[in-house]
Amino acid sequence: MLLTTTSSLQDKKILEYKGIVNGNAIVGVNALKDMFASFRDIFGGRSGAYEEELNRAKQLAMDEMIEQATAMGANAIIGVDIDFESIQVSGSMLMVNASGTAVIIE
Repeated sequence: MLLTTTSSLQDKKILEYKGIVNGNAIVGVNALKDMFASFRDIFGGRSGAYEEELNRAKQLAMDEMIEQATAMGANAIIGVDIDFESIQVSGSMLMVNASGTAVIIE
């Protein structure tokens, strides 16, 4: 499945627009990862644990979007947009939403 953030494809003709597809993923970050992330907030640096969870959530959301497009008979998704959000409930949760337009290209 071809994915692009653009609304057109160079050297490819869009034959049919199938519709909007999206995928969502909400993943929790456990207390231990939260604690280490708090230390990163104080001392600086990157939080590998959060980055791993964020990448996992992004992949889950994109996979769900691809499944929807495949079920529609599409072979590409254009105009892909990925949004990230942090939800603070009883712990930390990361939410990722991926959306785009499923199309058939030649």
